[in-house]
Amino acid sequence: MEPSASEVNQPDEVLTQAYARLAACASEDGRVAATADLILAIFDQFYRHLCEYPYRAKRAFEAMDPHTSIRISRERLGLYSQYIAEHGPRILKAFPELSDNQHCWEELDRVFVSMIAERYEADIAFSFVHSLRRNIDHGIWRPVAYSFPPPSKRRIDSMSAVHRRLPIEGRIDAELLTTVLKIPDFAVPFRDLPGDVERIRLRVEKVLYSADTGGALPMALDVVEAGFFRDRTAFVVARWVLTDGTFVPFVVALLNSPSGIYADAVLHRVPDIHNLFSSALANFHVTTRLYYQTCTFLFSLMPRRPLGHHYSTIGFNHVGKISILNEISDQLRQSGDKLRRSPGAPGTVALGFTFDACSYHLKVIRDRPSKSYKWGVFPGVAAVLDKYRLIHEINRAGSMLDSVMYFNLKLDRDMFDPTLLDEVCREAAGSVQLDGAGVLIRSLIVQLKIVPLPVYLESADEGQTHTAIRSLGHCIRNNAATNIFNKDLDGRNYGVGRYGRVHLFDYDAVERLTDVKIRTNSDREPGEETVPDWFFEDGVVFLPEELEYGMQLKGELARRSFRKENADLLSLDYWQDIQRKLKNGEVPEITTYPRATVLLS
Repeated sequence: MEPSASEVNQPDEVLTQAYARLAACASEDGRVAATADLILAIFDQFYRHLCEYPYRAKRAFEAMDPHTSIRISRERLGLYSQYIAEHGPRILKAFPELSDNQHCWEELDRVFVSMIAERYEADIAFSFVHSLRRNIDHGIWRPVAYSFPPPSKRRIDSMSAVHRRLPIEGRIDAELLTTVLKIPDFAVPFRDLPGDVERIRLRVEKVLYSADTGGALPMALDVVEAGFFRDRTAFVVARWVLTDGTFVPFVVALLNSPSGIYADAVLHRVPDIHNLFSSALANFHVTTRLYYQTCTFLFSLMPRRPLGHHYSTIGFNHVGKISILNEISDQLRQSGDKLRRSPGAPGTVALGFTFDACSYHLKVIRDRPSKSYKWGVFPGVAAVLDKYRLIHEINRAGSMLDSVMYFNLKLDRDMFDPTLLDEVCREAAGSVQLDGAGVLIRSLIVQLKIVPLPVYLESADEGQTHTAIRSLGHCIRNNAATNIFNKDLDGRNYGVGRYGRVHLFDYDAVERLTDVKIRTNSDREPGEETVPDWFFEDGVVFLPEELEYGMQLKGELARRSFRKENADLLSLDYWQDIQRKLKNGEVPEITTYPRATVLLS
């Protein structure tokens, strides 16, 4: 249910009074209790704002306003940090003892957890209070555990189903599909709802009554009772329940036009669903508060995608952070393995590590880059982290992995292979320190694991090579469409995901494309020896004709394929055109589902 205006615009007086009550307390116990009340009031205001964003995204879709959609996504990602940055210093000023008093925090934890234990959003509130603690304790190295007590019975009972089950008797009919398309409850009409329903029905019949289902027939359709919104597109997310108990995904992509909303595509293949819900794309805005059930539903469609990333996909990044660390710990315990140096060429700026059974790739930023660093003066760890944060806060266009970032985190020492631990402590001493049985990490980056492109190409056959190189070109184009340019276009900065899609994953060399100077030597006469004018320009200069060489693709097949599949990327015209569009404020369209899924009119 959409929050009301009065809920969202909670009067500032509520927080003002809470701060005043804290200031009036004389005893430490009283200040602890008043601080717990204050933090809960701050959290409640934050959570109301957070829950409004999906409905704002829905209105932007209905108004065909992609600029507002992009702004909403950016605002939502920054909302949590905005509240922490604003209120951490204010709380510290009102209660200075919190800067260095372990007992106060332990008591505050106990009081606060008792206040939120029955709430549906308790895990978000728990994360919130500890983010405030890390803000207040900044630089004091008092990391806290990312965990939360098991939900109480009352909290479990509050988790009603997020989806509606629609039974099927006989064949799929128009009434069923009409009901599904109306689930998001749009304020604007469909362009041709009966026509869309018929096109969807014909597509679905081919899928559900083909030999691929093994004779199992659809007995019901489970549909999430919410709209999923991202950029220009809305989605209805559902699953066909077959008689053998298995599921077939059913996702309908909807676009809006001056003549009304229309169904653009139907997705049913698991790889397509994975790519649609990829962490390489901007978050979805989902018009329901039942985030736990939504993630569980998505997990039923994509069980190979870690649960933690489902939370992040729908905008609950801090719950996702908790889940991701729990998954890594569980995978370590079950495998009996240790964190070790990642395969492939070592990074010049980031030092990566993982283990075979892990779904993730972890990395810390070196204090100083390795000798192969080629960008002059190293800007420092903070500047590199800012670039990772920049990518996290934009629409990654399906071609840049999201980076989950942890600060002031403590991990057990026995999670690390001793050789790796020696290396990270030596190479990233500013970020990693040992403390008894623990490893204190000032900043840790976690990404979904993918195979580095050079490693993938070593064993790829001809067809796989062509597909990967084609996807590499799409990756570069998509990045450009979001105003991102990776000046280190070395193929080692790219990787291949589970379903063959290529992603950029190293961000220490990214720049805004509109800041890059696109130049060429192709207009010079053969043998001309004078130094080109661009040589003396400041900033980042890019020569498109050198792109293939910069990729350092080892095999002749890969290089030949790159020239064939991505000839436009080697031309001055392509890059100047995309720069012009970006500078004019245009929002380039990014297709996030395959052409084969699109419905024909």
